[in-house]
Amino acid sequence: MKQTPLRDTHHALGAKMVDFGGWEMPVQYGPILDEARCVRERAGLFDLGHMGRVQVNGEDAVAYLDRLATNHVAKIPTNSIRYSLFCKEDGGPIDDLLVYKGDDHVYLVVNASNTDVVLEWMRAHTGGFDVEIDDQTATTTMIALQGPKALEVLKQVTTDCDLDALGYYKFTFGTVCGVPNTRISRTGYTGENGFEVYFANEHAQRVWDGIREAGESAGVQPIGLGARDTLRLEAGMPLYGHEIDREHDPIQAGLAFGVSFKEEKGDWIGRDALAKIAEAPTRALVGFTTDGKRVPRQGYALMRGDEHLGDVCSGAVSPTLDTNIGTGYVPVELAVPGTELEMDIRGKRQTVKLVEQPFYSRTRKKS
Repeated sequence: MKQTPLRDTHHALGAKMVDFGGWEMPVQYGPILDEARCVRERAGLFDLGHMGRVQVNGEDAVAYLDRLATNHVAKIPTNSIRYSLFCKEDGGPIDDLLVYKGDDHVYLVVNASNTDVVLEWMRAHTGGFDVEIDDQTATTTMIALQGPKALEVLKQVTTDCDLDALGYYKFTFGTVCGVPNTRISRTGYTGENGFEVYFANEHAQRVWDGIREAGESAGVQPIGLGARDTLRLEAGMPLYGHEIDREHDPIQAGLAFGVSFKEEKGDWIGRDALAKIAEAPTRALVGFTTDGKRVPRQGYALMRGDEHLGDVCSGAVSPTLDTNIGTGYVPVELAVPGTELEMDIRGKRQTVKLVEQPFYSRTRKKS
């Protein structure tokens, strides 16, 4: 398995390590629900070195990516970030990603399990474009700090930029823990206020330790991928291989905000197929809660009587809402909050109730 520069640190902290997309990563340091609460109430520190990081340089970088990406790259303001996808001709996603628009480059963050596939796809479509694809995954580290205290903690170790002025889905460069020219973005995969920092591998221990020390009095703790999955599910954020994959398109997954059909964007791979789906969707991704004791798991059938409507995509115990939550696909005409269906667990049924997503938002009180 591949390893991030912080692998030995995770072992020293007693983390349970797992294979995630070919990387040895910490799934938890302690109880997953306690880690999720830490992020919601204070802040958590994540090693995201397994995520793919690719910089596209060259005169045609923007035009090239507008041929591949579902969102309109040319319209992204400089130093801003947008959610997008790469799809095949039939509209099936290869991956979803974040697109960072710089003044002289475009930077992509992709899923760990799909990095090789994405790079192969990108390299296969460079014909006629003046671009250079620079895979920085193996040479750089990515750390995230997420939670209501993230700003006050990161400010203690950051100079040469104004974090207070950095807006949501924006990025800048500054000095973090003494490391100059660190890319700093304000996005996240937890539903909380938070930041990501990117720098060369040689600085990984220094930055990790510096942020942990700065956050000690605020209760910041290292957080594993298990809690991260629960947090993103509460926040209504998709995970490739669950809510989206080659068989589940972005339109019916509720991700149309990351797809542009505007004529000025021009043609792009998968456009025609997704436009047809947008005209007449047949299913929709929904969120649901269930008061039963069984936790929803991927693959459980969603039923109405003897009719198999779809399957669960993700499920978890929600420490924020104190109930079991999940997502799944149902026929579009049934995708109405309040609708009651059943989840089949090896022949046993449990009632589920469709609810509006996201399950949790920091901008409103929990339901």
